[in-house]
Amino acid sequence: MKPQIRAALYCRCSTSQHQTPDMQLRELREYCSRRGWHVSVEWVDVGVSGSRESRPQLNKLLAACRQRKIDAVVVYRYDRFARSLRHLVNALDEFRSLGIEFISLHEGVDTSTPNGRLLFGIFASIAEFERELIRERVKSGLAAARARGTTLGRPKRFLDLREIDRLRAEGKSWRAISRELAEVSALDRLSVRSPLRLRVRWLPEL
Repeated sequence: MKPQIRAALYCRCSTSQHQTPDMQLRELREYCSRRGWHVSVEWVDVGVSGSRESRPQLNKLLAACRQRKIDAVVVYRYDRFARSLRHLVNALDEFRSLGIEFISLHEGVDTSTPNGRLLFGIFASIAEFERELIRERVKSGLAAARARGTTLGRPKRFLDLREIDRLRAEGKSWRAISRELAEVSALDRLSVRSPLRLRVRWLPEL
C-alpha cells in the first residue's frame, strides 16, 4: 500500500487589510481531502509582510522540509508564499532536491505533474534572465563610476603601529589599546586587533 502523502499548509495574511487565514485554510484542506492527502501541519504567518523572506512560520515550514517530515507543500497563491520570483524559484529548487512537491492552489501549479514541472522550468529561466540583467546593470554602473573617477570599494584604514607599540610597552592590553585608538581615529576595535589584515601606513616621527 502506497504511503499517504504528508502535506503542509502555509498561509500568510495581513492584519492591515483585516484578513484572516480561515478562507485560505478551508480551501487548502478541501484540496488535500480530495487528493487523499494527510494534512500533517498548518503554518500561518499573520501580520507579517510578504516582502520579507524570513518569517517565523515560513522558517518552521522550511525547517520541517529539510528534516524530511513533509512530502508536499500546499499554498493558496504564490504571493502568499514567496516575496519574489527569485525567492520562489530558490524554494522550489530546494523542494525538488528534497523530493517535496509544491502546489499553488489558485495558479493551478503542481510540481508533481509534467505541466507543473514545465512551469517551474519557465520560472527558473525568467529568474536567471532577471539575474543577468541585474549583473549587467551593476557592471555598467561600476564602469560609469570609474569613468567619472569615482573611487570604489571601502575606504582604506590606517594604523599607527608605533603608537600601538608604545601603548603595548606601557603594559596596556589589546582591548584597552583598541578602545583608545578607536576613540581617537574612529577605527573599529577589530581593526586594531587585526593590523596585518589592513593597509598600514607608518606615520612620520614628530
